Amino acid sequence: MKEKIKVSALFSLVAAFAFGVLTLNAANMTLTGEVSDAMCGAKHPIKDAVACTKACVGKGSDYALVVKGKAYTLKASDKEKADLDKLAGKMATITGDVSGTTITVASVKMAAAH
Repeated sequence: MKEKIKVSALFSLVAAFAFGVLTLNAANMTLTGEVSDAMCGAKHPIKDAVACTKACVGKGSDYALVVKGKAYTLKASDKEKADLDKLAGKMATITGDVSGTTITVASVKMAAAH
């Protein structure tokens, strides 16, 4: 009986640790940058960033947010994608869970003018 309790306690401890590690990987953050696409990132092959972003997204690329030269792929709902489409090539403030170079978008708004 004591052996079962020890095994059960050990399993619970391992599960709690694994869950903690998974939740530490994603951090809720607010970032401001230029709305682009994941295919081009910070460097569009054409000068018109708006047209390039919309064309690449139309071909299946995800939207991206370029912050200080670093591109974050945006995982967004249809409503958020519609907002991002309006802000293509413009500055936006995105709030969401950041994991590596991917942001699961919670909100999208036009960046405040400086």
